[in-house]
Amino acid sequence: MEKLIEIMQNLHPDVDFETYDGLVDDGILDSLDIVTLITDINDAFDVSIPAEEILPENFNSAKALWELIERLDTV
Repeated sequence: MEKLIEIMQNLHPDVDFETYDGLVDDGILDSLDIVTLITDINDAFDVSIPAEEILPENFNSAKALWELIERLDTV
């Protein structure tokens, strides 16, 4: 998860991604950020996030995103 936090901090260095849990709901992550995250996650973890998984609840926190990565990594 450390690498994921690093990727997210590159987008918004001022956000505490380890504890924040309203990234999409509070407008911290926008659609461009999510596209960037999907690309960076694919590169870093070799995990492809399908369109049906691009939901606010999967991107609202680093923890939720990490759980998505782990779930997709086992598929």
